[in-house]
Amino acid sequence: MRHPRPRTHRIRTAALLLTALLTTGGIAAPATAAPPPPAPAEDLAPTPPMGFNNWNSTHCRAEFNEDMVKGIADLFVTEGLKDAGYQYVNLDDCWALPERNADGKLVPDPARFPHGISAVADYVHAKGLKLGIYTSAGTKTCDGAGFPGALGHEASDARQFADWGVDYLKYDNCNNQGVDAQQRYRAMRDALRATGRPIVYSICEWGENKPWEWASDVGQLWRTTGDISDNWGSMLSILKQNLPLAPYAGPGHWNDPDMLEVGNGGMTDTEYRSHFSLWAVMAAPLLIGTDLRTASPATLDILGNKEVIAVDQDPLGRQGTVVSSEGGRWVVAKEMADGSRAVALFNESGTAQRVATSAAAVGLPRAPGYTRRDLWQHRDTNTAGTIAATVPAHGTVLLRVSADGHWAEHPPAVELGLDEAPFIERDTPATLTTTVTGLGRTPAREVSATLTGPDGWTVRALSPTTAAGLPNGASLRTRWRVTAPPGTPVGSYAFSLRVRYRSPAGERVTGELPVTASVVVPPPAGTSYLSDLPWLSAVSGWGPVERDTSNGEDAAGDGSPLTIGSTVYAKGLGVHAASEVAYYTGRRCSKVTAEVGVDDEKGAKGSVAFEIWADGVQAASTGVLTNADRAEPLTADVTGARVVRLVVTDGGDGVDSDHADWADARLSC
Repeated sequence: MRHPRPRTHRIRTAALLLTALLTTGGIAAPATAAPPPPAPAEDLAPTPPMGFNNWNSTHCRAEFNEDMVKGIADLFVTEGLKDAGYQYVNLDDCWALPERNADGKLVPDPARFPHGISAVADYVHAKGLKLGIYTSAGTKTCDGAGFPGALGHEASDARQFADWGVDYLKYDNCNNQGVDAQQRYRAMRDALRATGRPIVYSICEWGENKPWEWASDVGQLWRTTGDISDNWGSMLSILKQNLPLAPYAGPGHWNDPDMLEVGNGGMTDTEYRSHFSLWAVMAAPLLIGTDLRTASPATLDILGNKEVIAVDQDPLGRQGTVVSSEGGRWVVAKEMADGSRAVALFNESGTAQRVATSAAAVGLPRAPGYTRRDLWQHRDTNTAGTIAATVPAHGTVLLRVSADGHWAEHPPAVELGLDEAPFIERDTPATLTTTVTGLGRTPAREVSATLTGPDGWTVRALSPTTAAGLPNGASLRTRWRVTAPPGTPVGSYAFSLRVRYRSPAGERVTGELPVTASVVVPPPAGTSYLSDLPWLSAVSGWGPVERDTSNGEDAAGDGSPLTIGSTVYAKGLGVHAASEVAYYTGRRCSKVTAEVGVDDEKGAKGSVAFEIWADGVQAASTGVLTNADRAEPLTADVTGARVVRLVVTDGGDGVDSDHADWADARLSC
């Protein structure tokens, strides 16, 4: 895979020796006098920085300019984002001219910033906000145009930034000439300190040299991964790399899994809510990456959710840790300063799943009952200790759970769910079973359930839809006959399961679970190539899943013949990690076979692992495979499964050139 943005091409040449750099101005020589003592890191970034960076929405296009920056500052105020905690308005690459002036100083591009950076800083500061800027710890920045980097100019550039009123520096890693990362980043740290101006220092070396192990006394945050991109696979890969680093985060020193993509259009609103929720529970910096001037109300609602932001900005400064992750059902819990726990119930998979844990498992003390607040629904309920929800595909339920002694003031929690994923074979009535389960320490009373479908569909209850009461653990189970109009096309259709009940105090409570039902066609008898069958869903880290060609990373049809170890295959699926392709098998099939490996088209790059899942159970897997490995046969017994998923992970090292082929993939039914 090419790197997500042109500016992250890691152009390194080892032609210059470190000693030559020291003598020719390649890197600042150590000062003879010690720099002044820095402000404590906690004072510069006691909580993860929040703000905006233009790169994800504009790259180096002409719309990145003074007017845009001022417009973002204005919107921070008028849209309530400043009140929500956002304060940094940060410039990324391309703000300068390609050459320094005769005095070796950086020159703002007069077309983009006709009044200079200092004037922009004054404007931002007048709004009660702060200004950030960008450069690279190399001879050039990351954009292909080659703007001046700060390697060898640390003291001069830091002085300019301070004189302009800059409050935040993002320091990238391109064109670094092979100079030791710790030396390069410490040189800029010392230069920033020497200015005497408090400037938050963001180390952007992509996690290559494990900065979490050495950068806590260098900067206030450090990138843990390569660049994010506006797609589900990229976000998921970065999440999985950043989650294990929780022990290294805390007040003044934060793991940075890169900027937010919320609102840029490559994911659904459900996926963006997951992105925002998971970054918050990981105590990640929250840097808006969309152009707020064109942001939708849904985007602003996500970015402005103060209850989710409060999880990210909690003064205790703990990063959430993984409680469980079986079958793509993730529970991530974050200890909060008031003793509560923020709990993310995250569903990685492409179908709705029940995700569950308990108060004890997330670290809460034993108590008679617990208050459970849904941070997206903004609703309090009580629970006896079970923390559970049916979570839609790629969705996240974010809760704040506490043993606060006030649980009895809230109505009981109930959980809405389905016995199994709702698949409706075309032109055939289906039976769906819904559940309403009491989770509260107090019972839900006068419970009633309704299921509604699209216009023209028939939904009829086959069993009771009401219950006098549901104490903790008791369920109302209702069977429904669902009939689609004749000839309904294959595809996804929206249903809604609703519940009404009363609390013991008589309070009326309602709840709703959106349900996506899929109209499907049963697989044919015999053995079929998977590339000839319709899939339920298909997600690829870069570009779409391709049939019978490799993944070309961009538009559909841009791949090449599937080739592993110089062997060309006529049939199969080409994907890019992280990826998942799901098929409806309707309990009619027995076996999946494939020849799997890294496609030859990226040379020696790429490392992936292949998995086959049958109804949430892993049926087969490989170890990590690279381009050096020949195709490996993979066979899975999928007898009795309704859904089979083909999954490719990034091999644990990020999504760099991870072109993976399911060659000759076949399904036997």
